[in-house]
Amino acid sequence: MAAKKKISLEEMADRLIAGDRRMAARLITMAENRSDKVGPLMKLIYPRIGGAVVIGLTGSGGSGKSTLIDRLIEAFRGRALKVGVVAVDPSSPFSGGALLGDRIRFQRHSIDEGVFLRSMGSRGYLGGVGRATSDVVRIMEAMGLDVIIVETLGAGQDEVDIFHIAQTCLLLLTPGMGDDIQTMKAGIMEIAHLIVLNKADLAGAESCLRSLEAMVQIAGSERGDGWTPRVLSTVACGERAGEARGIEELVESILAHQDYLHDSRTFEAVQAKRVEQELGLIFKDEMEKIVFAGLKGTGRKRAYIEDIMAGRNDPYSVVDEVLKEFLVREKSDE
Repeated sequence: MAAKKKISLEEMADRLIAGDRRMAARLITMAENRSDKVGPLMKLIYPRIGGAVVIGLTGSGGSGKSTLIDRLIEAFRGRALKVGVVAVDPSSPFSGGALLGDRIRFQRHSIDEGVFLRSMGSRGYLGGVGRATSDVVRIMEAMGLDVIIVETLGAGQDEVDIFHIAQTCLLLLTPGMGDDIQTMKAGIMEIAHLIVLNKADLAGAESCLRSLEAMVQIAGSERGDGWTPRVLSTVACGERAGEARGIEELVESILAHQDYLHDSRTFEAVQAKRVEQELGLIFKDEMEKIVFAGLKGTGRKRAYIEDIMAGRNDPYSVVDEVLKEFLVREKSDE
């Protein structure tokens, strides 16, 4: 049997940019597994990124994020836009894969060539997204998608890392949350450009909507970017035509925020923050590689752990010692 021909990084990049879905899936897997090829590959595709509308969707479990995404895909496809979805799920402690990777609620779009769906595990990364989420979004941008929706883990109010990835952030709430809404103000609520009260056909929706509107009014210009968050209500669930409500209004508000970013010239600031976040993550990854490559096979890592457990050392002193050693070594090797 003939040996399988190896594909160069240049060919991989070309196939991705041409919209090859199988290549996109392969490259995303490489990014999740932190392959050594990802860095060189990202260098090749980086000139082709930055043209997509990136939407972040966060909210607690049961708020209807997946169902709302299904409706948003439908609405954007109705505008002839190509849509990508990155759904961040809890990770298996054994495989690292996404535990809820089926995403049944929007699988009906999986046969649409204009829709690209991907579930990924958080792999222990805090902030509601995975370490590779930013790279995955970049890969989807390079394949020519117009809109990319990132759904966060949905674990709580500390899911603010999406703010560094998405241009427009949606916070999804439901009636009946009561005092929980008040506790969110100091955290996740402040990153939201649009606050969406989903399941607005449930009891208590009107009261909850008024409370949210009052909170936004009181907050005023605390955000500092000049944008006043909008409060909208939606009913995403419903099989028959006419049962879903507020979806078009939500899409219009997303596009209005995008227009605001460009018209007010704050889009560059948003992109700069995103790049700054990427730089920090890449620096951290590369430093980690240098350190662990240097410690590999020496037995020092285990010795450090035993010393810390025995009280002979502490993590901060160990990190200081190791960084000084390897930073000096890297500099001398230049």
